[in-house]
Amino acid sequence: MEYYNEHTILYHNGKLVKAAEAKIDLYSQSMHYGYGVFEGIRSYRTSKGETKIFKAGEHYERLKQSALAVNLPYEFSSEELISATYDVLAANKFQDAYIRPIVYAPANMSFVKNTVSFIAIEVWEMQPFLGEKLLKVMTSSFQRPNPKGFKIHAKATGHYVNSLLASQEAKANGYDEALLLDMNDFLAEAPGANLFFEKDGELFTPATGNILPGITRATVIDLCNELQIPVTEKQCKPGELKSADTAFFCGTAAEVVGFRSIDDYHFPMEWQESKSALIQRAYQHKVKEDHVSFEALKEDAFTLNV
Repeated sequence: MEYYNEHTILYHNGKLVKAAEAKIDLYSQSMHYGYGVFEGIRSYRTSKGETKIFKAGEHYERLKQSALAVNLPYEFSSEELISATYDVLAANKFQDAYIRPIVYAPANMSFVKNTVSFIAIEVWEMQPFLGEKLLKVMTSSFQRPNPKGFKIHAKATGHYVNSLLASQEAKANGYDEALLLDMNDFLAEAPGANLFFEKDGELFTPATGNILPGITRATVIDLCNELQIPVTEKQCKPGELKSADTAFFCGTAAEVVGFRSIDDYHFPMEWQESKSALIQRAYQHKVKEDHVSFEALKEDAFTLNV
């Protein structure tokens, strides 16, 4: 996949510059120690033809909280960064795009706290990260990192070595993606997405504490409430997933994508007949601000709920 070319523009420390000319210090702590934080955001062409960044405020607030959690200096305002993001989208003539802000550290080979940090905002066109077909998922041999060893709620760059290893293992074994458990063998999440599963018309998702509390996850819970679909957050055992009717991953990059199977268990419910599929459609209407279609979907939800 091509992320940039000689014409691509990004935001770097207050300026719009060509991506091919932007530089990072090879002595940066981020390069050597995985010490940085980032966000994954999407923009969409709305039903009115406008460009809209979905939940921009929530994403940039999380970027700030991630930086503070790992002691990275953070002197940027959300208003400044949101405005800069729209400028980058316009400069690249993108509407439907993936957006990657990253805060990184200066040159520093010691473990002394930095007094400054730097920021870049990159954009590129990207289809749903895990594709659009139902997924064949593998329970990973890698665990989600212990929250006593990391600030697990922070979207820190170094955490994603764990994600890479788990996803690469799954693909090497013929699967589409991995599902990680936590250190107590409860269901946790995918390498870059949260988990929901459906049983008898109710949705379940792992509780916060050992997972990244995703913004898309929160959106799905809000959609469940709007559509009057019961949803429960709790610690979940793998056996509960392997007796569910269906399941899905959700995240900004992945959006909402259903499972075909987990390990040797094939989900019995037809995806399109599930409430999970209803959530998938509702999510697309929400991010594109298609209010007419969303209201019609509420009628479908009512039919399924009775």
